[in-house]
Formats: sequence, structure tokens, C-alpha cells
Amino acid sequence: MSAKIMRHYVPVLIHILGWGLLVFIFLLYQPLTTDVDWPVLFWVKQGLLCSLLIGAFYLNSEVLTPRLLLRDRTGLYMGTLAVVIMAILAAIWAFESYFDLPGLIHRAFHPNETTPPPVRSGKRFQFTLLSTLFILGISTSITAVRTWQRDAQLRQDLEQAKISSELLFLKTQINPHFFFNTLNNIYALTLIDVVKAREALHRLSRMMRYVLYENPNGSGQISQEIAFVQDYIELMQLRLTDKVTVRFTQPTPLRDASIPTMLLLPFVENAFKHGVSALLPSRIEIDITQPDHQLRMQVRNTVFPEKNPAASLEAGSGIGLNNTRRRLDLLYPNQYHLDTHLDADHQEYVVDLVLKV
Repeated sequence: MSAKIMRHYVPVLIHILGWGLLVFIFLLYQPLTTDVDWPVLFWVKQGLLCSLLIGAFYLNSEVLTPRLLLRDRTGLYMGTLAVVIMAILAAIWAFESYFDLPGLIHRAFHPNETTPPPVRSGKRFQFTLLSTLFILGISTSITAVRTWQRDAQLRQDLEQAKISSELLFLKTQINPHFFFNTLNNIYALTLIDVVKAREALHRLSRMMRYVLYENPNGSGQISQEIAFVQDYIELMQLRLTDKVTVRFTQPTPLRDASIPTMLLLPFVENAFKHGVSALLPSRIEIDITQPDHQLRMQVRNTVFPEKNPAASLEAGSGIGLNNTRRRLDLLYPNQYHLDTHLDADHQEYVVDLVLKV
């Protein structure tokens, strides 16, 4: 049986068992506590009381509590509830008076007495009143808890939908940003070397297939992300000069785990954007390791006076990096560490990312 069917039928079963227990107490248990032959009208009266209590329960849970109490109309709710209680007491009193039920019960217990029975037993009145208050109290409590749970689930669903929408929005920003830059690079490469441009297009098509088709749910394996970064590095190296040194270190052995797509690339992209010079020697170092149950990525790139990667990260010119920070906040709350700083001694910009995977 599916979980959806279970969620539908379990509350119904609980209601049936609960009312079955109430009927047992009212119709069977109380009369069986003595050896006296109770009048048939007693069972009729108990059945009437059960029916009234069941009706009051659902009237309160489905109408009064959600439409009055939970909408801050407390005064009207209490007044209506008092009318319901008085109606139940009046119906039971009218039934007992019309059929002289107190007299029948008195004669059943005291067949030899000639004294007139009391008009109504105080204990039976208290029992009816307390039973009514008890049932209505349970009804109000169950409805309040059910409403609170439903509202909490709704808030959770809305928050999840908001996060999913924001993640989708951020991802749609990251992908065009990357592909726009890469296509510009390939366009420039076609003016220099057509063969290398074709190779670049082949790598780009493989990368696009990975992002658009191989991982439609937005997550892939660490091995796929590393291969994606490798393709990007080799694609970028097609247009680099001998003045640029690129070193890429991968974890050995590699332990695969799920990771959001295109999460690592913006840091590498930022290094190539700000750590490469056509005139001066430059270097980019990318190290990916897996200490314990973590994924660590360190990116170092040379800093040039005319380029400021820290300003790009904080001011917003680096769209991918800013969105990556936001994605990390949403996907890894309190489960990641990201440190970016300028190492003045070595004239390099350092990014240190640690994820719990």
C-alpha cells in the first residue's frame, strides 16, 4: 500500500476506532457494571447521546473551530459552543422527561420501594455535561493541531519552492555567463587557428551536453564536475601564451559523491579572467582534494595591478562568483567554508572552498 493511500485511510481508521470505543463505553460497559436489567430506553438514550456527541464533534471541528476560533472570532465561537452544549443537554433532558426514564431506572434498582423517584439524577446530568465538554475539547484540540501542521507544511513547501526557484534563477544566470565568455573565446580563436577552433567547439558541445542533458535535476557526480573543469581548462589553454602556467591537481583516489552542477567552475573561470596577462608571466594553480568526508578546492592566480578579483567578487562584476556564493548558502547551509583573500607576499589571489559531501 502506497504512502499516499496510508495517509488517507489512517485518519479514517483512527476516527472509527475512537467512536467505537466511545460507543462501547456508553452502550455496553456502563450497563454491564451491575446485574440490574436496565430499561431498553436507557440504551436508546445512550445511543442518542452518542449521536449528538458525534455530530457536535464534527460540527465543532469542521465548522466552528476553523471558521470562528481560528479566525479570531473567539466571542462568537464561545457563544455558539454554549448553544451547542445547551442543545445537547436539553435534548437528553427532554428524552428522559418524555419517557420518564429516571423513574424506570429507579424502579429497576428499587423494585420494592413506593417512594417517588427523583425527577433527574444529578450524576447523570454531570456525566452528560462532562462528556459533552470532553468531546468538544478533543475536537478543538485536534482541529487546532491539524491546522498548525497543515500551515507548517505549507510554509515549508513555499520555502522549498522559493529556494528551488531561486536556485533555478541563479543557475540560468551562471550558464549563459560561462557560455557567453567561451563563445567569445572561440570566435577569437577562429581568426588564429581554425583547427584549434574546431577542437574547442567539440569540447564546448560536450560541456553543453553535460549541463543541459546529462544532469536535468541539477546535480552530478564529483568525477563529472572535475572532468567538466578539465575540459574548461583545456579549452581556455587553446588561446593562452607560453607566459601562462596552469597546474591542475585532481584527487587520487577519487571518491564520487553527488554535487550541484557548475558549482566549481566559477572559481576557475574567475582565475582565468583575472590571473592571465598577455605581457607578463602568470600562473594559475587549481588543487582539488578530498580530506575525510569533504571536498576541498584551492584556486590561486597571479594578481595584476589592472585587475582586481576581490573587487569583482564583492562588487558584482563577476556574476558567476556572486551567484555561486548564493548557491552555496542555499544548498550547503552551515556545511561549507569559503575563504577568498589577496596574498600580498606572493602577489596572488587565493580561493579556498571546503564542502561537506
